[in-house]
Amino acid sequence: MPMLEVRPVRTKKERKTFIQFANKLYKGCPYYCPTLDSDELATFSEKNPVMEFSEYALFLAYRGEEVVGRIAGIINHKANEHWHNHHVRFGWFDFIDDFAVSKALLDAVKTWGKARGMREMNGPVGFTDMDKEGLVIEGYEYLVPMAVLYNYPYYVKHFEAYGFRKETDWHEFQVYVDQIEVFPERITRGAQIVADRYNLHIHKVHSAKELLHTFGTEYFDVLSDAYSVLYNYQPLTQKQKDYYSKMYFPLINFDFVSIVCNEKEEIVGLGLGMPDISKQLQEANGSLLPFHWISLLRALRSKHIDVFNTLLIAVRPDYQDKGVPSMIFAEQFPYYKQYGVKILETTSILETNTKNIANFTVFPHKQHRTRRAYIKEI
Repeated sequence: MPMLEVRPVRTKKERKTFIQFANKLYKGCPYYCPTLDSDELATFSEKNPVMEFSEYALFLAYRGEEVVGRIAGIINHKANEHWHNHHVRFGWFDFIDDFAVSKALLDAVKTWGKARGMREMNGPVGFTDMDKEGLVIEGYEYLVPMAVLYNYPYYVKHFEAYGFRKETDWHEFQVYVDQIEVFPERITRGAQIVADRYNLHIHKVHSAKELLHTFGTEYFDVLSDAYSVLYNYQPLTQKQKDYYSKMYFPLINFDFVSIVCNEKEEIVGLGLGMPDISKQLQEANGSLLPFHWISLLRALRSKHIDVFNTLLIAVRPDYQDKGVPSMIFAEQFPYYKQYGVKILETTSILETNTKNIANFTVFPHKQHRTRRAYIKEI
């Protein structure tokens, strides 16, 4: 058998190999959603504002000249400062079913992190919680949305064999909109009571230009404040807010953007989602050329949506526990029916975030996937 070797990624060619490895490993897997090469390249470039306070290293594992695994080591200094820890994160971690391979890759990150004063390894996570995170430990038989990780079942035994322990779990749910003939009156009534009691209203915007003109990046201020207590949170910089605005807003159908404002026209709550485009990304397999961008654009602008991905619900801390999410659901439900949505698929929700989980479990639902973040002292 050829010798196993882990090499740092140094050249553009090696970086491209790193990015494309997962698509090769999961080729033919019906549940894996490929990423776009261009998005991955941007993530690891100086264009990504997270680089102002982070450092990273990429590694590839080879048997002979065959690539058999990859891993990214990451240190987010701003997050470590916020949580008062010394974590070296790891992500983009994929490998064949060979413990020698996974161990060698993790050892490379451990050595790299310890040399920089880190004391724990944490993953799989990204630079921030805006990146993909969490190892799938249940629900391998479901196609994942574009914004989340997928992995083969054998990954779990590799993590356990290396000595990782659970740090936290996320749950994901499918809500069966096609089983809801009439939106529950108690939620509609509750939404009106909340609006009247706290002088709140839905402020509807219809485009990225209108959103930015009206609110600037206040949208991300609310998101950052709401998520400040959640796992691995890192306070967003203004450059990050601008970066994410340019990245995501052009993709959004603003029928599915709900903004709750108070009497001062301040955003106090928001909800956001988009059509599931996993199948179109499977067809693209990393590249939108020559014509895959057309099917992707059609899916994003379609007037008929079978599966819809909720990306986030966030409420400003001083308006939490007041029922603001009921206003978001009451505003969104007619659009779900208008577009023929059958299944609403949630993003990953921390197991401890019971209030957010309750927003979805009041409807016909199934918890269909669980993912986990691990930690290990080094």
